[in-house]
Amino acid sequence: MTDITTSTPHGVERDARRYENRLLLLLFLAFGFVFFDRQALAFLAPYMDADFGLSNGELGTLSGVLALTWAVAGMVAGRLSDRLGRRKPILIAAVVLFSVFSSVSGLMAGFAGLLAARALMGTAEGAVLPMAQSLMVEASRESRRGLNMGLLQGSSAGLLGGIVAPVVVVWIAESYGWRTAFYVTIVPGLVIVALIAKFVRERPPLIRTAPEAVRDSAAGQPKLALKDVLRQRNVVICMLIACCYLTWFVTLITFTPTYLTEVKGFAPGTMSGVMTCLGVAWVLWGFATPGISDRIGRKPALIGFTALAVLCPIAIVYVSSPALLGLIMIFTYTGLGCFTLFMATIPAETVPPGTLATALGLIMGVGELAGGFLGPVISGWASDLWGLQTAMFIAAGGALIVVLLSFGLRETAPAVLRRRAAAEVTR
Repeated sequence: MTDITTSTPHGVERDARRYENRLLLLLFLAFGFVFFDRQALAFLAPYMDADFGLSNGELGTLSGVLALTWAVAGMVAGRLSDRLGRRKPILIAAVVLFSVFSSVSGLMAGFAGLLAARALMGTAEGAVLPMAQSLMVEASRESRRGLNMGLLQGSSAGLLGGIVAPVVVVWIAESYGWRTAFYVTIVPGLVIVALIAKFVRERPPLIRTAPEAVRDSAAGQPKLALKDVLRQRNVVICMLIACCYLTWFVTLITFTPTYLTEVKGFAPGTMSGVMTCLGVAWVLWGFATPGISDRIGRKPALIGFTALAVLCPIAIVYVSSPALLGLIMIFTYTGLGCFTLFMATIPAETVPPGTLATALGLIMGVGELAGGFLGPVISGWASDLWGLQTAMFIAAGGALIVVLLSFGLRETAPAVLRRRAAAEVTR
């Protein structure tokens, strides 16, 4: 017997909305724990000094090699996913592997072993975002596209990587040692895998139950060749923005805990509190920025919020009071909300659905390669030569270049384009 609640248009719509919210929650948790694991090294670095004695250059290399393998994996996984027409199996494999490799970091006895573990972890993590965002785009209503993708990529990483990670990781390190802090990271990852396997669908309800032309929209849309993707103006600009914004972000998360403890002399607990303020901002702007962009446009939102992000690393250098610094960080750590715009939303509104994962993987991959890998490595060695504040100025410079690049984007927000079209008609 046919279930009337899902066979009628109203039932299909209700099922689609319910699935949209459930998918958002699961992918929120999945990508949030990616950043929980990625952030752990920066928070544990002060505790690892007794065993490893990491220099700024080595710390930057550890962060950079993860970004390098993340970049390659993201590009390969995105292209593979579009060719196979499958997201879910790749996502499950990626979450299992990054959880295992993150835990293995606690077993390493030297810099080389830790470097290998971080490289493998990046290989697994790089596939998560292109798969998650592709699934989310297909399941999202147009009116919630920016908000959903912002919650998935920005707020999730902020909550679990920026708020939960510094508190939990530092507490475990203080109580049981830094190795144990790495070991426990495997648990939430495996729980999330089980939930994804049970509840995530390869196609959302509206696509699966709509007429054939709509149901097969992702498969039926033209799949651009890689060279044609690179001819898209917005895609090229988003790639350049990714390089500079990843420099801002990875440099900040890599060196700020060490800067606060070693240069400013903050106690570990104070450092953890200040870093939690970054997490609060990350969560707040992670959904507010893309949500605002749904109304005012992607381009003005990216320009305005990135201008604020320039000030964050400068405040870390010049503000001495932990309380004041934390407050300023909440209002200036706006960049993570912008990540959703140039890494997912703008490309999703620029290229055909059949090429979406390729575009997302390419932008993320190139950004991680240049900004995520080279950025912290160069910042680390420069800091060994001229002081750790050099890394903060490099981060500020990266955000400033993003402001300039953003002026070259073409607007893609549906609401803004409709208003422009309506204004043209009334003239």
